[in-house]
Amino acid sequence: MKLFNILLVVFALAISQHTLLAANVNIQTFNSQSQAMNKEIPAYVVLPDSYDYSPDKRYPTIYLLDGFGGNYKTWAEHTKPNLQQLASMFNVIFVCPDGARSWYWDSPVDSSIKYETYITKELIPQIDSKYRTIADAKSRAITGFSMGGHGAMWLAIRHQDLFSACGSLSGGVDIRPFPYNWDMAKALGNQWENPKNWEDYTVIGQLAKIQPRNLAIAIDCGTSDFFYQVNENLHKELLYRNIPHDYTTRPGQHDHPYWNNAIDYQVLFFMKRLATKQ
Repeated sequence: MKLFNILLVVFALAISQHTLLAANVNIQTFNSQSQAMNKEIPAYVVLPDSYDYSPDKRYPTIYLLDGFGGNYKTWAEHTKPNLQQLASMFNVIFVCPDGARSWYWDSPVDSSIKYETYITKELIPQIDSKYRTIADAKSRAITGFSMGGHGAMWLAIRHQDLFSACGSLSGGVDIRPFPYNWDMAKALGNQWENPKNWEDYTVIGQLAKIQPRNLAIAIDCGTSDFFYQVNENLHKELLYRNIPHDYTTRPGQHDHPYWNNAIDYQVLFFMKRLATKQ
C-alpha cells in the first residue's frame, strides 16, 4: 500500500511538471525592435495549446498592457498566472508588451518616450510577422489594468484601423485629477505649465474620435478603487454621446485579485466580437 501511494505521488508530480513545462513552452519572450526609441523591448507572447498542433490555423490577438511599475511579465506571472489556460480556452494569442512607465504615449516633451509609435507601428507588425495571427483589426483587441487601461483605450481610440475592440480594467481614464502621480509629468510636463497637454493626452478627451459601430468597448472598475470616479465619469460621457459600451462595477479595489477575475469577462466580451477566421 505504501509503495502504491509513493508511485501515485511520483505520477502526480510528473503530470504536474509536464503541465508546467507545456505552459512555459507556450509563454515565449519576444524581443521586439523599436527604431523610434532605439532600443530592444521585451514582450511575453502567450500561445494556446492548439498552436503547435494546428500549423495552418491563424489566431485572433489580444494585447494586454501592464500598469505603472509593472513589466511584460506581470500579466502572466502575477496578475493572471493561468493566462496560458485562458489562451487555450478561447484559442487566442495574448501579447504582453513592456510599457515601462510610459502611459503608452508619444511624449510631447520627451522625444525618448514614443510608446504609441512603438505599439502601433513597430510591435504589431513584428508580432504578425513572427506568429500566426489574423493580421486584421477585426481580429485584434487591446486591454490593460491601471496605466494599461488608460493605454489600451488611448491606443484603440486613436488607431481604429488596428483594433476593433478595447477594454480597461481600473484604468486611469482621466489623468487630470492626478497631476503629481505616477511620473505623468515627466511625459507631459507640469500641469500648471502645460495644461493643454493634460487636456489632450487623457482618454476622456478622445471620445469624439470614436467612429460609429467601429469599436467594441468594455470598461470595468471596482467601487473602492481610487480610479472609480473617473471611470464613472467616462461611462456617463459615453452615454451622453450615445457610444455603445459595456460598463461593469463590483466591490473591489485597485489590485491584482480584482483584475484576475475581471479579465475573464473581458476576454469573453472580446471573443464574441473578434473574427476568428480569415
